[in-house]
Amino acid sequence: LSAEEHYRIRQVCIYYYLEDDSMYVIEPVVQNSGIPQGKHIRRHRVPKNDRGEHYHWKDLNRGINITMYGRTYRIVDCDRFTQEFLESQGIEVNPPEKMAFDPYTELRQMPVRKYITPSDFDQLKQFLTYDKQVLRFYAMWDDTNSIFGENRPYVIHYYLADDTVEVREVHKQNDGRDPFPVLIRRQRIPKTFVDKQKTFPTCVMEISDQEVLEWYTAKDFAVGKSTNLLGRDFFIYDCDEFTRNFYRDKFGITDFQPVEIKKKPPEEVQQIIPPYNGFGILEDTLQNCFSLFPKPPRKDVIKMLENDNKVLRYQVALESPNPEDRKRRFILSYFLSNDMISIYEPPVRNSGIIGGKYLRKTRVAKPGSTTENAKYYGPSDLTIGSTIEVFGHRFVITDADEYVLNYMESNAGSFPALKTELHLQVQDEVTCCVFRNTA
Repeated sequence: LSAEEHYRIRQVCIYYYLEDDSMYVIEPVVQNSGIPQGKHIRRHRVPKNDRGEHYHWKDLNRGINITMYGRTYRIVDCDRFTQEFLESQGIEVNPPEKMAFDPYTELRQMPVRKYITPSDFDQLKQFLTYDKQVLRFYAMWDDTNSIFGENRPYVIHYYLADDTVEVREVHKQNDGRDPFPVLIRRQRIPKTFVDKQKTFPTCVMEISDQEVLEWYTAKDFAVGKSTNLLGRDFFIYDCDEFTRNFYRDKFGITDFQPVEIKKKPPEEVQQIIPPYNGFGILEDTLQNCFSLFPKPPRKDVIKMLENDNKVLRYQVALESPNPEDRKRRFILSYFLSNDMISIYEPPVRNSGIIGGKYLRKTRVAKPGSTTENAKYYGPSDLTIGSTIEVFGHRFVITDADEYVLNYMESNAGSFPALKTELHLQVQDEVTCCVFRNTA
């Protein structure tokens, strides 16, 4: 209920059926009345009093009150058929009365008074003149200074009908972005605030005219200049033909030379290879730096086929300050197919040391090797008397089997020390021959 409503006048229609003396009361539906309407009394014989009497058509006339089930109804008029029927039965029909209307319903139907201060600027004229005329600018937003930022193209629409601005995104195929068409919805964008504080947010939901000193207009947009819209700097590099004609006729601007946008070259990030972590070989650590799913290093298949089952075996001694370790002897096996080394310690009874596998089959890098520049021990490094370092343990080669000696003689070019020794031996033999010939 409203505070302005003190009572309610409800208009109803009463139907009387002559065939069975039944009555029916219905209220026409009034839109937005706020009360249930429609059928008031269903069709039946309506009791008149407590004595069992019912209403008859002789009891009905214009200008009288009738009470049905505690409600009093005022009959103000009837239709032509009812009037003729009552007069034909000798009943004097009272003159019709004026229908009373509900005052609150009449008040709601009155137009609401609006107090509008007349403005010097005719917005209706602007709307009728520039309706459906839009200025289109092509701009770039440079966000490369922030993390994961980039140069993104946008289209700025300026609606001349109401001085609103809209910024739409430009999507390309497979650009990896969600297809949101609008970055800034169509709205009036403030240019200068009235006593703007530093704590005032750059982008708010609602801004009134009292907080804004100046709004963006068509003269604030120009090709080759940057425009700050809600905290973002958009560089306008071009516009369409309609926009050129509008600025030429309205402001006399003729310079619309488009600006060539050059993309910044991406900064080269130097890839830093981390140091070896001790797990696997150096190539495995290097592959982990190149891919999230590392691939195994490539193998020399031809070398594996040519040197299959070819193993060089050496006897080595452990170089250690402990006297107990100096007497230990090991068998070092070098596999020519994949340049791997394994070390085995023969068991010695009553030595107090458990023999067996000392180093499983793996590639051993030389001291000072890095992940980027990995150098492994090769056959040329394994000569009698040389020292090798295997994961912090130093071994001295004391002997080799006959297969190693034959391999070194057949591949003397790969062993610098053996090549020098053979060269000196040949020189000694030539000198002896010269002395014999002289004698």
